[in-house]
Amino acid sequence: MHTHTHTNYLQILPIDQSLLSTGTAGAKLIVAILIGAKLIGPKLIVAKLIGAILIEAILIGAKLIGAILIGAKLIGAILIGAILIGAILIGAILIGAILIGAKLTGAKLTGAILTGAKLTGAILTGAKLTGAKLTGAILTGAKLPGAIRTGAILTGAKLTGAILIEAICLSDCLGRK
Repeated sequence: MHTHTHTNYLQILPIDQSLLSTGTAGAKLIVAILIGAKLIGPKLIVAKLIGAILIEAILIGAKLIGAILIGAKLIGAILIGAILIGAILIGAILIGAILIGAKLTGAKLTGAILTGAKLTGAILTGAKLTGAKLTGAILTGAKLPGAIRTGAILTGAKLTGAILIEAICLSDCLGRK
C-alpha cells in the first residue's frame, strides 16, 4: 500500500485512523479506493481525487477546498460539516450522501447525482448545479443564493426554509407542469 502524497493509486479499505489529518495539500489520489474509510477531519486541500471511490466513507469535517473530485463515487458517504468550497464535483455520484452543514460555496456540481442526499443547512452559495440530479434530496434550511441550477432536477426535493435568493433555475427544475 502506498500512502505518499503524490500516489496515483491508493487503496484504503475499512480503516479507523486519521491518515490524512496532518494535511496533504495538492495530494494526487487518482482512482483512490477508500471504501468505508474513516477519515475524521482530513485535509485534502486542492487534492486530485478524480474517479475516487469513497463509498460509505466517513469524512466528517473534511477540508476539501478546491479539491478535484470529477466522477468520484461518494455513495452514502458522510461529509457532515465538510468544507468543499470551490471543489470540482462534475459528474460525481453522491447518492444518499450526508452533507449536513457542508460548505459548497462556488462548488461545481455540474451533472452530479445527489439523489436522496441530505444537504440540511448546507451552504451552496454560487454553486453550479447545471444538470445535477437532486431528486428527493433534503435541502431544508440550505443556502443557495446565486446558485445556478439550469436543467437541474429537484423533483421531490425538500426545500423547506431553503434560501434561494438570486438563484437561477431554468428548464423548470422543480418538476412542475
